[in-house]
Amino acid sequence: MKRTFWILCGWLAFFLFALTFQDSIAGVVIEQTMKDMEGRASKVVLYYAEEKFRTDDEEKGLTTIIDFQGDRMVMIDHRSKHYIQVKFTQWKKEVADQLKKDLPSLKAERRKIIVKNTGERATINGFKTEKVQVFADEELIEENWMTRDVEMKEFEKVMEKVARGFSKDFQVEMKEGQEIYERLRSYGYPILVKDYATTYGLGGIDVSEVKKMEKRELKDEVFLPPKDYKRVVPEPSKK
Repeated sequence: MKRTFWILCGWLAFFLFALTFQDSIAGVVIEQTMKDMEGRASKVVLYYAEEKFRTDDEEKGLTTIIDFQGDRMVMIDHRSKHYIQVKFTQWKKEVADQLKKDLPSLKAERRKIIVKNTGERATINGFKTEKVQVFADEELIEENWMTRDVEMKEFEKVMEKVARGFSKDFQVEMKEGQEIYERLRSYGYPILVKDYATTYGLGGIDVSEVKKMEKRELKDEVFLPPKDYKRVVPEPSKK
């Protein structure tokens, strides 16, 4: 469940660096690759500015935009040129309800988490990193190459804010992920993550790697759907 926590929270790591401009916003852009267990890689680009973020999955042609202050979530399909816009708080609640139905066993599961600094160091994509392993009940579930090259003061403020917001709806589901995050935070920000928990044993892993990170002025339209795309109204969820 640590991956769920980072997906929900990690995207927001840098938006408090932002400053307001007349026609653009100072933000942060992160380019990273995601590799699945079969070795298929995809490029993901993340944009942060103030209380907004955008993630582009170039392989799938999908974009997700979240405006926390405006309580707005937009999901864009570039291939069909359609998009859906919903309230973020409503989406979050529906996901939490679905997790409770699909993963009832998590309520009873409680694993002992151990985080170990191996002492190994490497420079990855220009970031100085150190290798930190995560164990659950003595089983290796993650390998994280962490960096302190990123300013962590504002990062920690954002992560704490987001964690509090999500914990109201994902109390049980995020407990283990939050514990791992708390234990890893002193080591910095993860540049390379190898997730062994995605399959049984160490035969297959899921990998995410930050390739590039830079501050950049972002236009307002970065956080809006293209004007020529058609909005699709989703059908009400069935109770």
